[in-house]
Amino acid sequence: MDRAMMDDGDSSSSHSLPYGTVQHSDPLMHHHSAAASADDVDGFVRHSSSTTASSGFYSDYPLATSGENSPFVMSPWHQSSTPFPCDAVSSASATGLLASLVREEGHIYSLAAVGDVLYTGSDSKNIRVWKSQKDFAGFKSSSGLVKAIVVAADRIFTGHQDGKIRVWRVSPKNPTVHKRIGNLPRLKDVLRSSLKPSNYVEVRRHRSALWIRHSDAISCLSLNEDHGLLYSASWDKTFKVWRIADSRCLESVIAHDDAVNSIVAAFGGLVFTGSADGTVKVWRRELMTKATKHTPVQTLLKQECAVTAVAVSSSAPVVYCGSSDGLVNFWEGEVKLAHGGVLRGHKMAVLCLVAAGGLLVSGSADKNICVWRRDGAVHSCLSVLSGHTGPVKCLAMVAEEEREEGGAGAGSWIVYSGSLDKSVKVWRVSEQPPEALLRGPMNVPTDMDDAVGHH
Repeated sequence: MDRAMMDDGDSSSSHSLPYGTVQHSDPLMHHHSAAASADDVDGFVRHSSSTTASSGFYSDYPLATSGENSPFVMSPWHQSSTPFPCDAVSSASATGLLASLVREEGHIYSLAAVGDVLYTGSDSKNIRVWKSQKDFAGFKSSSGLVKAIVVAADRIFTGHQDGKIRVWRVSPKNPTVHKRIGNLPRLKDVLRSSLKPSNYVEVRRHRSALWIRHSDAISCLSLNEDHGLLYSASWDKTFKVWRIADSRCLESVIAHDDAVNSIVAAFGGLVFTGSADGTVKVWRRELMTKATKHTPVQTLLKQECAVTAVAVSSSAPVVYCGSSDGLVNFWEGEVKLAHGGVLRGHKMAVLCLVAAGGLLVSGSADKNICVWRRDGAVHSCLSVLSGHTGPVKCLAMVAEEEREEGGAGAGSWIVYSGSLDKSVKVWRVSEQPPEALLRGPMNVPTDMDDAVGHH
């Protein structure tokens, strides 16, 4: 029987690292990952668009089945990054677990938070709605694991394993009722396009499809609300641009040589994509009368292991990228982005990132969540949040004063973490480091910083 419950989080904990500690290193350096073959990487993290079109739960990250004797855990590849040792956070810290939201429906793959409302998507095809940490409502798609959710005004967009984007609206009469109002692309656009041979593109050998349709799983969605645009990225190696006002597909870009795992529409008309081909690319958007045009302007990273997540700071021109080797690279700059360094906090693949205020939060297949604080060009790991019993697959973050009146004030955030253990945990995270850490000296690796800072 379905159940919704909250637990007291006895099994969850948070730890801190020495304040100011961060290692900077060459992003192209192969640590222990060199010991693993390319086949290992492909099998465990890279979702090649030619082999994982509809293989369901296990096609995303087989490491979700990790047990002591699983091939992934036994592989030397999963230990490619050595994080810093952790010390316990003072009980006076403003960081900690608030609640666990559990509904035995499926592994949690996607989250979206707006104010005190949280949407969660799973491989059960269900989207649950939580309000003030209580089970509030739910709606279900006809097919397709829910891999991405974004909310734009009165509409909710969900991206699915079956390559479809579904559009939902909350009933004005009953806020617990969500009605599907369409798909992207719209049926009439599909029918109109299908009549013209020039609208078909080759997606694999001997297989063609309409350019306005994704031919493989949707991996992520991103909004540019200022210009009314929705971006969708897919394992079919493309990203597509949709005009929200009329649900039209404006552009399809063949972006990478393998699955596109992450897309973020960000500052200054820039769009960032990360792929299983090991690259992070920067695209510049031009708005035209009836369409858009995205031009590649920079490749930030080229590496052997898959890029699994990209996030952009909302308060500064800083771009973060998580990889299957457990590392987080970052770049800074408004015009030309320069490599700033590498954050090491995870033992296994980084699966998700979210940035807000002066914080970056990273979730990993090692079941932990690292909270990083940015001070200028230096990043410090404030704490490690532990308690999930499966890989942390998705994160969402809202300012606490937005979520509820009487919150802890500026610099305090609510972080939601979704895991393949079928639960969502709710954390309070403060930008202020614990008092004990403030008393200690800042540990800034100046030598390594100099070596890499002028990349």
